Amino acid sequence: MKFLTSSLAAYKKGESRHRNLRLLGRFFLTLVALVIIFSVVFHVLMAWEGQEHSWLTGFYWSLTVMSTLGFGDITFHSDIGRLFSILVLLSGVIFLLILLPFTLIEFFYAPWVESRTKRIVRDRLPESVSGHVVLLNHDSVSATLIEKLDRHGIPYALLTPETDECLQLTDIGINAFAGDPSQAESYERLRLEHASIVALTGNDFENARHAFKIRSLHEKIPIISAADSKSSSEVIRLSGANKAFQLANIIGEALARRTIGGSSLHHVVANFDELLIAEALADSPELVGKTLAEANLRKNAGINVIGIWERGDFTTARPDAVIHANTVLLLAGSEAQLELFDQRYRNTSRDEGHVIVIGAGRVGTAVCKTLDARDTDYRVIDRSARATKQFGSRAITGDASHFETLHSAGIIDARSVIITSHNDDLEVYLTIFCRKLRPDIQIVCRASEYKTIGELHQAGADIVLSYASIGANIIFNFLKHSDILMVAEGLNIFKVQAPPSLHGRTLAEEDLRAKIGCNVIAVRSESGLQAPPRPREPLSAEDELILIGDTDSEKRFFEYLNALPEPQKS
Repeated sequence: MKFLTSSLAAYKKGESRHRNLRLLGRFFLTLVALVIIFSVVFHVLMAWEGQEHSWLTGFYWSLTVMSTLGFGDITFHSDIGRLFSILVLLSGVIFLLILLPFTLIEFFYAPWVESRTKRIVRDRLPESVSGHVVLLNHDSVSATLIEKLDRHGIPYALLTPETDECLQLTDIGINAFAGDPSQAESYERLRLEHASIVALTGNDFENARHAFKIRSLHEKIPIISAADSKSSSEVIRLSGANKAFQLANIIGEALARRTIGGSSLHHVVANFDELLIAEALADSPELVGKTLAEANLRKNAGINVIGIWERGDFTTARPDAVIHANTVLLLAGSEAQLELFDQRYRNTSRDEGHVIVIGAGRVGTAVCKTLDARDTDYRVIDRSARATKQFGSRAITGDASHFETLHSAGIIDARSVIITSHNDDLEVYLTIFCRKLRPDIQIVCRASEYKTIGELHQAGADIVLSYASIGANIIFNFLKHSDILMVAEGLNIFKVQAPPSLHGRTLAEEDLRAKIGCNVIAVRSESGLQAPPRPREPLSAEDELILIGDTDSEKRFFEYLNALPEPQKS
């Protein structure tokens, strides 16, 4: 009732709305007058036929005939009475069944919807907002980025030219604003001069145009843009973007780096100066079947195990965690420590066999180039002979969903298969197919939509990377100047300055791993980088914490810090 009252109050404001209400009122007055006239004539004709009825019966008869209900309990016996009934019936069809719905929609409902839209849809940021992110597209990348921004309390504004789209986005909780991205006024209303960055995730032509327009309005605003190719990224940078990233190449290289075998056991996925974060498949006979405590990698290789992956599920390192043949270790250490780990635990027998790449599009091509750089043998499958032509004898033209095609690619002898299709349904299908054919093969997948990640892991994928998360993290890293890095799907390494609530406290006292699931892998202090950190050394204001955790534990960490009382100043 409160919503209806406020909506009607907002509707009645404005000159055109007053005019609409007057026209609507005149129509209803005409309708009431018509019913009264028909009731009077009804009484006259009934009296002429010798029938007596009350005035209420006259109104009742007029409305039932006009609405075409016609119960038949009251009828005329004369021809003139029946002719009058036909006139009332036709009038009812015209006024009640045709003009009334049209009038209500035209002069009440449509203006009310327009009034509600104008009331809900915004076109201007409040003057109190600053340091926000300006977005110009709503897609899987920007949607994932918005979730991260909300989690970290960073404001944003999504500009869309369509009012209907803006209304839909607002209804689902997106901070959307209506405006033409080609007009300077739209950016002024979004307080572009006070924004942190502008992120462009549309197609190459849109991104180049928007970057050019924004740069002409503001010389110093940082602009980051997605690009489909090397040439388009150069054009976008020339248009004014500070950074243009080729997401297809990035995800292709990341997929290739996560295959087993090759000249190196570990694969670096992130670094903070001299601290390297790497993944390594624990398929060495010296590791399989042991717990992390029994393996004692810190003593034997000087390396710090910060977590393990088991078929897509990440858990922080626990002493009783058992290492299996398909376990992926997440390691932290220096380059020398990682080299020592390779020398001791590299399983040379896994170098046998090749890698199968399914899909020769932009992502598949990037995978193959990375495998070439690592001197890794591979076969690439695609239905298009034109797409596979560049790969020569390594190319197989055919449908990967057919056993004959996979057999000709050597699925029986392959050590890994990388599925790069942009169709998530096909990704799930091929993952199930390959897992049934080879239960022991490593399967690495690309997911277009974030929601498909869990399905692919359930279908048998060992590692899954998605466009949405990688693209969102690239933009977020640009915003935060590399304070957060994604090392795998849903797993982030992030840096925070030790907050006042932790000053004078030790990591052992806080026990963040047990409380919230985050693991402090290093502490940067005035004396240098501590990796692993010293758990009983009090934290100071100059210390910087380097943590690793999944999305939920990252959120819990910031909630935990906000809930801690600050130490009393003496």
